[in-house]
Amino acid sequence: MRSRYVRGITIRPLRNGDVGTVAAVFSRLGGASRARRFCGAKPRLSDADLALLARVDATHHVLVAYVGDDPSPAGIARLVRDGATGEIAFEVVDHLQGRGIGSLLAYELAADARAAGIARLVATVCGDNEPAVSLLRRLTRSLEVRWQGGEREFVLSLVEPSATTP
Repeated sequence: MRSRYVRGITIRPLRNGDVGTVAAVFSRLGGASRARRFCGAKPRLSDADLALLARVDATHHVLVAYVGDDPSPAGIARLVRDGATGEIAFEVVDHLQGRGIGSLLAYELAADARAAGIARLVATVCGDNEPAVSLLRRLTRSLEVRWQGGEREFVLSLVEPSATTP
């Protein structure tokens, strides 16, 4: 797989319970990235956090991106299904942000969601996370935004892949 800015990206599904990969991504996020992702200070992930984020089953789908020969994960994207709706979240390690990895993960996750019959995606974004907002806007033609305190909840209607390409 390729993105516009990074060649040699490999995306694979996370194995259920692979807390090591989740922890590796988290450890490569700086304080600002953690605050944007978790909408507040998050100096560490508890064992319960790790178990939840590494859960893969019929309702939890997780993709992991790797760049080139680097054995450490570059990013991760999650989809939690609730009927015809899926909640998504993603993060890319600090030194690789802005290079298309998050977009590639999001497009692949949206394609997987569409193939699974999911019609809408929901994402909660901290109010100041403009890169995430920009990425979500590129995923769909139909976007509803609701403010909840300092967070924005985005509801995306999934469209055919030909309408949204990275």
